Amino acid sequence: MKYVYLLQSIAYPDKRYVGLTGDLEKRLADHNSGRSPHTSRYMPWEIVVSVRFEDDYRAVRFERYLKIGSGHAFASKHFW
Repeated sequence: MKYVYLLQSIAYPDKRYVGLTGDLEKRLADHNSGRSPHTSRYMPWEIVVSVRFEDDYRAVRFERYLKIGSGHAFASKHFW
């Protein structure tokens, strides 16, 4: 089981992050403690949306989709 999650910085609301994990609570703690180099500059973070997938392959595909042009548009329209 995997989660695709969308984070938004509390301190810098225009900063957003899309990720994939098997342990959502631990991963958010990692982002908020500075253990993730991609997000450490914009702490703290909050989860805007998380989607749980039973199929890991579909989770990976959805995360990749959200990181490309049409996926950015989809996320902006439906999640942000």
